[in-house]
Amino acid sequence: MTGPVASIEAPGIKIDGELLQNMRKEVAHLLGRNNTTFPGAQPVSFARRHLEELTKQDFYVCEKSDGFRYLLYLTQDDQRGEIHYLIDRKNDYWFIPQGGLHFPIPRDVAGFHINTLIDGELVLDKLADGTTQPKYLVFDCMVLDGNSLMNRTLDKRLAYFKERIFDPYKQLLNAYPEEKQYMHFIVELKSMQFSYAIEMMFRQILPSLPHGNDGLIFTCRMTDYKAGTDPNILKWKPESENSVDFRLCLDFPQIQPDEQDRAEGITEPYYDYDALPICNLHVNVGKGEEDSWYSTMFLEPSEWESLKSLNQPLNDRIVECYMDSRKRWRYMRFRDDKTVANHSSTVESVIESIMDRVTEKDLIAAAKGIRDEWKRRAAEDVAREKKEAERKRVATGGNGTIQGAKRKADEQGGGRPSPGPPGKP
Repeated sequence: MTGPVASIEAPGIKIDGELLQNMRKEVAHLLGRNNTTFPGAQPVSFARRHLEELTKQDFYVCEKSDGFRYLLYLTQDDQRGEIHYLIDRKNDYWFIPQGGLHFPIPRDVAGFHINTLIDGELVLDKLADGTTQPKYLVFDCMVLDGNSLMNRTLDKRLAYFKERIFDPYKQLLNAYPEEKQYMHFIVELKSMQFSYAIEMMFRQILPSLPHGNDGLIFTCRMTDYKAGTDPNILKWKPESENSVDFRLCLDFPQIQPDEQDRAEGITEPYYDYDALPICNLHVNVGKGEEDSWYSTMFLEPSEWESLKSLNQPLNDRIVECYMDSRKRWRYMRFRDDKTVANHSSTVESVIESIMDRVTEKDLIAAAKGIRDEWKRRAAEDVAREKKEAERKRVATGGNGTIQGAKRKADEQGGGRPSPGPPGKP
């Protein structure tokens, strides 16, 4: 029997070798990409100029969970039928034990989805009885049953996911609640709010979360899904969480051999690995080049002693740093879920956020202007739709058809569908 995942950092059986290479090619082919790197979208750091951006376009906002980002790949093989993989940001693939998940198709509880790629994050929820429940929180859907949704708008992508995958999945759980204990994790659709519901996010939603949180994510409602850095996804973090992932390269002081060293046959200078080193921070510059030196990390002697006491390799690891009030980079934690440092452009974006930071108070103050502009655009759309309907009525003589032409709503491109935000109860 399967059961809940034991570690959200290692959420399955890690594959390697030829199978890993084949799976990466398979997913790239599914997405129509030649590149086999991690295909997920990456946000940019929120800066003051983005306050105006929120007034120009419709955005959804959701909480930024303190969990692990994974793509969820729904597929099959000849022997086992329905199988699932989680894909992390290092582009490693984790096979989920057979029977750990099942996503029925509408009106067929035994059927299952294939060629489907979902975007989300895995968190550990704290339950009222003191136990924990792993949950996969979905915030996007890239491919559904072999049909790419990448060029659809966010609200359409989420609507397809909800109708085709999430609703049948919820019906399964409601019909067979005893099966929950055997599931690798529970899947939920992440709650999205209109971008002007900022005060509600801070006052109601964030304080009541059953898992950790380190900010907000604003995602443009009307844009395509874009692999790599997407300027239409904005990551806001509180000041204490604004950070950069560097590659740490330690430079230890050298000791000249003294009389005792020479008596023991040591005649060349040697490194003092106990002494406080220079903590060099390097950034990714891309183009296959080596990481470039950017700055240094300041450590108090007590912090260095704490790091040594970990009894782990420290050099050449990805380290997350924040900037203190004296503009010094300080240690937060190691990011062993990453193999590359932030790109230099990302670092500059984060520094812009730090230097020209937007506070919780600033966001709440901007909410009215964001709401007013959203409502103005919505009113213009309604007026435009009424005008178009009247034009068609006149053109058809009131019978509602134009030479028998009929179009599905899906064929009307990127119009503004617009109920409420997806994920709202």
